[in-house]
Amino acid sequence: MHLVTPKFPFAREHGAEPSILNAKLRGQGPVSEVELFDGSKAWVVTQNQLICDTLARDGKDLSADRRQPNYPEIHEGGSKAKEARPTFVNLDDPEHAKQRAILEPAFAPIAVESYRPMMRRIINDVLDKMEQKKGQQPIDLIKEFAAPVPTQIIYQLLGIPESDVDELSKDSEIRASTSRNAAETSNLTLQKYIHDLAELRIKKKENDLVSDLVDHYEKGDLEREDIDALSFLILTAGNAALISTIGMGVIALSQHPEQLEEFKRDPSLAPDVVNEIMRYYTASALNCRRVATHEFKIGGHVIKPGDKVICAVQSGDRDEAVYPNPEKFDIHRKHDPTKLLAFGFGPHRCVAEGISRLQLEMAFTSLFQRFPNLRLAKDPSELTYTPPAQNISVAEVPVYL
Repeated sequence: MHLVTPKFPFAREHGAEPSILNAKLRGQGPVSEVELFDGSKAWVVTQNQLICDTLARDGKDLSADRRQPNYPEIHEGGSKAKEARPTFVNLDDPEHAKQRAILEPAFAPIAVESYRPMMRRIINDVLDKMEQKKGQQPIDLIKEFAAPVPTQIIYQLLGIPESDVDELSKDSEIRASTSRNAAETSNLTLQKYIHDLAELRIKKKENDLVSDLVDHYEKGDLEREDIDALSFLILTAGNAALISTIGMGVIALSQHPEQLEEFKRDPSLAPDVVNEIMRYYTASALNCRRVATHEFKIGGHVIKPGDKVICAVQSGDRDEAVYPNPEKFDIHRKHDPTKLLAFGFGPHRCVAEGISRLQLEMAFTSLFQRFPNLRLAKDPSELTYTPPAQNISVAEVPVYL
């Protein structure tokens, strides 16, 4: 009997539910062969612990550099990334470590905590505007809340003038990119805006991230093009996952009203709520792709130099060995944060994890404290989700306040 090689990315069969191939391949063994869009083959790792073991090999046996021969692209647009100036998410050590170290202070716990008042102000301003639209219900939660909150927060961090916010907010790249596909964009208008902003900061620094990058440029730590590339990455990289997580999180909580009521009564549950939403949907599920640089074994399976390796983190976040009854949404689930793969694992784990978590905790808490009667205007089965082989997200979430 001839077995058909599954195509990756795996397509969801129903709405927002992950592909059944995740569970099927987890049960078959540690590593499975898949076929990519160009007909090439790759190894996919689907079990949580083995994904962690694999990604821990970054820089030793695996490369995250998209310019490497045989890097596993998952669609034709990926070829653009090979031409773009790489940032640390697409670099190996020592270059990766050098760039990451430049950004880490801005996302360290003490820095993230200092952003809390700014983030609270932005969230409250967005909620105030929602309040004014109560007479126009239902309103789209994505347009009115999930998108404005993370985009305006990142504008503040970068130092983008408030006069430019409305125009920039219309740009779909800011709302739709992830850390690994930010390099694929050909949005020349947005790239020019970032270049011009960096030029302004070279002439006169402010208290913002772009000015921090200029400092490192003047010290010789970065080249001029790196300021543009890193600023563009910061502007676009995390928004899609945050927007998706807010939208999908509201859907999940609405489908589990007893847990939602408990969260509304006890906002201190916010970290657990965010952990479970991220585990349940894993909004950024396609970024952990590598190419082998040395021979090594995964669970007894030999990976050879040049082999394409994909870590299916969405599958890892629903691994029965780590999460009993993984298809159940449960805000009381006990999480080991290091096993939660929504932010990746190993040397390339998301540098902005701390600020992303805080944004989500504050967003969900503030939303349901301000609008405790918020409810979906449509059944989740009637909503429009992203195409089945893409990261899970939802186009609109109409709600009544």
